[in-house]
Amino acid sequence: MGPLRENGELLFFPIKNEEEAIIFVNGKRLVLNDGLAHLTLLEYLRGLGLTGTKLGCGEGGCGACTVMLSCYNTVKQRTVHRAINACLAPLYSVEGMHVITVEGIGNQHQGLHPVQETLCNSHGSQCGFCTPGFVMSMYALLRSSKEPPSHEQIEESLAGNLCRCTGYRPILDAFRIFAKTDNTLYSYNASTNTSGDAKVICPSTGKPCDCGERVGNDSKDIGTSHPVYKPLSFSEVDGSFYGNRELIFPPELLSRKPHPLYLTGPRGMSWFRPLNLQDVLDLKSRFPDAKLVIGNTEVGIETRFKSIHYQVLIAATHVPELNILRVKEDGLEIGASVTLTELVDTLKQCIAQRDAHETSACSSFVEQLRWFAGIQIRNFASVGGNICTASPISDLNPLWMAARAQFNIIDCKGSVRTVFAREFFKGYRKVDLRHDEILLSVFLPFTRQGEYVKEFKQAHRRDDDIALVNAGMRVFLEQKDDAWSIVDASLVYGGVAPVSLSAVKTEVFLKGKPWTLQTLQGALQVLQHDIIIAENAPGGMVEFRQSLTRSFFFKFFLCISYNIQQKTQVLLGLPNSYKSAVDPYKRPSSKGVQSYECPLNGTAVGLPVVHLSAKLQVTGEAEYADDIPMPSNGLHAALVLSKKPHARIHSLDDSAAKAVPGFQGFFTAKDVPGGNDIGPTVNDEELFASELVTCVGQVIGIVVADTYENAKIASKMIQVEYEELPAVLCIRDALRAGSFHPNSERFLQEGDVDKCFSSGICYKIIDGEVQIGGQEHFYLEPNSTLIWTADGGNEVHMISSTQAPQKHQKYVSHVLGLPMNKVVCKTKRLGGGFGGKETRSAFIAAAAAVPCYLLRRPIRITLDRDIDMMITGQRHAFLGKYKVGFSQEGKILALDLEIYNNGGNSLDLSFSVLERAIFHSDNVYEIQNVRIKGNVCFTNLPSHTAFRGFGGPQGMLITENWIEHIARVLGKRPEEIREFNFQKEGYVLHYGQKLEQCRLQQVFNELKESCDFDTSRKEVDKFNSLNRWKKRGVAMVPTKFGISFTTKFMNQAGALVQVYTDGTVLLTHGGVEMGQGLHTKVAQIAASALGIPVNSIFISETSTDKVPNASPTAASASSDMYGAAVLDACEQIKSRMAPVAAKNRHTSFSELAQACHMERIDLSAHGFHATPDIGFDWRCGKGKPFNYFTFGAAFAEVEVDTLTGDFHLREVDIVMDLGNSLNPAIDIGQVEGAFIQGLGWCVLEEVKWGDPAHQYVRPGHLFTQGPGTYKLPTVNDIPLKFKVSLLKALVQKCIGSPLCGESFPAH
Repeated sequence: MGPLRENGELLFFPIKNEEEAIIFVNGKRLVLNDGLAHLTLLEYLRGLGLTGTKLGCGEGGCGACTVMLSCYNTVKQRTVHRAINACLAPLYSVEGMHVITVEGIGNQHQGLHPVQETLCNSHGSQCGFCTPGFVMSMYALLRSSKEPPSHEQIEESLAGNLCRCTGYRPILDAFRIFAKTDNTLYSYNASTNTSGDAKVICPSTGKPCDCGERVGNDSKDIGTSHPVYKPLSFSEVDGSFYGNRELIFPPELLSRKPHPLYLTGPRGMSWFRPLNLQDVLDLKSRFPDAKLVIGNTEVGIETRFKSIHYQVLIAATHVPELNILRVKEDGLEIGASVTLTELVDTLKQCIAQRDAHETSACSSFVEQLRWFAGIQIRNFASVGGNICTASPISDLNPLWMAARAQFNIIDCKGSVRTVFAREFFKGYRKVDLRHDEILLSVFLPFTRQGEYVKEFKQAHRRDDDIALVNAGMRVFLEQKDDAWSIVDASLVYGGVAPVSLSAVKTEVFLKGKPWTLQTLQGALQVLQHDIIIAENAPGGMVEFRQSLTRSFFFKFFLCISYNIQQKTQVLLGLPNSYKSAVDPYKRPSSKGVQSYECPLNGTAVGLPVVHLSAKLQVTGEAEYADDIPMPSNGLHAALVLSKKPHARIHSLDDSAAKAVPGFQGFFTAKDVPGGNDIGPTVNDEELFASELVTCVGQVIGIVVADTYENAKIASKMIQVEYEELPAVLCIRDALRAGSFHPNSERFLQEGDVDKCFSSGICYKIIDGEVQIGGQEHFYLEPNSTLIWTADGGNEVHMISSTQAPQKHQKYVSHVLGLPMNKVVCKTKRLGGGFGGKETRSAFIAAAAAVPCYLLRRPIRITLDRDIDMMITGQRHAFLGKYKVGFSQEGKILALDLEIYNNGGNSLDLSFSVLERAIFHSDNVYEIQNVRIKGNVCFTNLPSHTAFRGFGGPQGMLITENWIEHIARVLGKRPEEIREFNFQKEGYVLHYGQKLEQCRLQQVFNELKESCDFDTSRKEVDKFNSLNRWKKRGVAMVPTKFGISFTTKFMNQAGALVQVYTDGTVLLTHGGVEMGQGLHTKVAQIAASALGIPVNSIFISETSTDKVPNASPTAASASSDMYGAAVLDACEQIKSRMAPVAAKNRHTSFSELAQACHMERIDLSAHGFHATPDIGFDWRCGKGKPFNYFTFGAAFAEVEVDTLTGDFHLREVDIVMDLGNSLNPAIDIGQVEGAFIQGLGWCVLEEVKWGDPAHQYVRPGHLFTQGPGTYKLPTVNDIPLKFKVSLLKALVQKCIGSPLCGESFPAH
């Protein structure tokens, strides 16, 4: 940037940089050109072709974009290695640093890094989209740690990474081999065997084992042994090396001094990086509206999702005065640019080195920051940025206020003033800073003798979640004889008002009062009226949040009281049963157990073969749709979406969009060459809305431009005039309005319900309602399509992230008016699907097809996470109304059930989802008299769609609610009612299908034995009797799930098998690999059928020009159907090869293949399979909709804090009947992942639409549009003990993905 001042005057014109702006990426020196100030590091890396770093959310909430950033700290004389979110880091912010991506640590050709290899061999990668992020988080931890990290450090380092597939257990197991439990275990003496038969102590588990001690990067035996990795070397510059090919820190950067930067970006954007405080102040004087950035964790969100454009950005990262961290005698001085990670490290040093009474505030900050965002955010975000954002739900601001912190503020003239934190926050996102001022530093005083500071936070999820309510509390006590009096108190709450709020009246009440239970009661009464949350407050849950304000203070009182009691032996009258309310949450490392049989039958089938793409996924080499290189003449697309839930379109104006640089066109319904009507079952949707919009997010048109950023800007400039119409926004609204999709009612009856109810045979008749919310799929890979024309526009080809390539082919051919034989859709792999990419991905590809076809140019469309969540549909919300009659013993006699699902604004698959819910509304229970009526509600929300279980989970969940209701009425345990009513072999279900191969009782018995249910229940009862505020509960729940598409014609599959003369096999089938291991299982079947190794089989992609008319990969039936089709093709080839094999002795399959070729034998075969003997007739309500059933049962033990609602799963035990598993390791991974996904659905993930239940959200709009507001389970939400067992099998059964402890296979 050169000097900013000359002769004391500020220079206002761009100045040429004195040196090149550089960055090292994976050891390579790159020059950063001017004009890139708008780019993030992620965009830059992907532009270099380093596509292993993924865009999952764009807001730093999923960790898919994690890279390691290394820079040399001249003060500490060492290199700092940190994991960061590349999606938030501005490109120029990492100038002069070294970035290492997943491609930089290992690959298939040069060898895998130990982190990659252990994750691969531990089945820790399913869909693989999140995998590079996990690898880099772990890698950064290892490089930055001199000693092997602890289990706690490993789990904390992964808390900022999300996985939707695995359930985290195999990832944790993989990385535990890098952990230590005891330093002595790593000494040479620890592994010395002196007794001959004594076992070595494993450094990973701390227990005797046979693994021996292993050090190094040669990992050939991983999977069969239990290696333990330690650093090969460590230096202050390069960190720890775990392999001999680690990238060193570039020597050039060691000697290179930072220099000022002045760089630019589009639309007049300027990026400054001053090196001293005076230059910062001068720039602030010249540009009063300039935004100071450190980690960009807030500004990045504003620019990406709120379309805020900042003309001038000042990077204050290299200013020494803003980076001070000085421990003084009376407190800690913290520069505004200090990162949160640096702050925590310093606070921990203070705690270790100073008297305990001085560091009460320090301990509170450390504990609060432990749950603050992910470690990637903490590594980059700054103290000053977090303060000045002035978020009303800030976790730290209430603590600064309570802890008597002072903020030092400096103006452009160098004058410094000091403001107490309590006086700094003036309103919503408003602080006491003038345009010519910046926050210089923070002073945190040490606490005094008798002074206590405590933090509180309650959120949906413990890790990386915004608070529902948080608080910082401080009390200063003075002892007089055996009594304590309150000298001063501070209670500050977040999440209760537009600004962090002090409970002033309560503070006044407390001063001078004795610290007694009577004072506590009085304070709680004052507090009830002191902090009042408005009824329409953003976030809702007002009553609960209001109760948290009092619960926090009650906990604070207990915490301080027990502390006093422990130190002084002064008794304050608190019973021991209260103590659990203040016991700090210390999560031990989770433990997983997997139990299954591996048949030794000499074939690949049944073996726990590692996912075929695992090595590609752990190295970032696996290609997804958005990773495919863009053709040179390609364009990017952005959708123009409705902003109204129900309205008539009056006009469209694209004049402003045309002025955007790079704009190439805006296309609407009038431009569609073929049909504008689309739909998977009935054509009740429009590709582009022509006259009416029926939901927020409905596609009105599509804009294409030279870059995605320009397309996005132009799409927001399309002006749409509406005439608003009344909207129906939820199921209850639909019921009141009679709003249903046409012909969507279903009715099923068995026996005579009315007669049973009126006969007097029922001991009791109960009724009730069950309301079930939706769930976002949150596949880590957003919807993406690259589409292009060929042969002068006569053909259309696309690569799409879809579970149903045939639907993409069909939609595109329809809207373009082309025959299907001229449209090809290919899918390599998906970064997760879960049903969400079965139908709702097709209209996105079809929309992009229109400009592609008309302009004859390739088009790429990849949805941002917020758009994807808003427009592609979710799991159906359901409402169930039940009436149940039963005997005094608990025998279920009659069920009368009405169920409704929220279909949204088009039918999509909602009708089929309703049908499956009806089929599964008995779960596993005998009911002689059944009447079920269902209907699909039409609402003005985006169309809801398939999701793992496809209505089955909702039907069973309603059932389990009335089972619990019966148990409460009879005073029995629900498990008794469940087992008493189990279906048995030969039972005829309410839809006429006879139950065969029913092993439900065996599953349940094995689970009872495995979890020792009776003992667990007694231990829980004992715990509950001893603890007033924390309670535990146990439950066992069984399930059955029908395997097949309930629409008969979809139960068919095709495959193409081709044998080459070298003995290798190319296999193609109609199924899509999305992490569930379908390709791996199918390859195992082919290898077993042909008698060759699995590595001789290659599955390239799923393509509509290889296998036509394929059903979607769904319904948990794909392994069955495509496996059978492949087997059919293999058998054909074998039969052709048999005569040649009989004539000659061949030493290998390749010799046989060559001999057959010389004999002109066809070595290619098309296989086909149609599921036999299924079908259902709704006219008579009888049939056999399912080929067979899978059975499962789960045990869970949960601990709940009754004061806050905080909970954790102590233990989960699952038993599944899957017959003879094709691949038990993959199947167990599906069970674990589905359970955690179900856990999220039931207790963490809340979809919030603008409806009567969420009046703070604009009508019809989605509030939960990303990981910032929609919370998936993280690594710290999995059970502490997690056991999954596969029942010993008699027959092969398919496993989709059991959900929520119940065998709900994936649809």
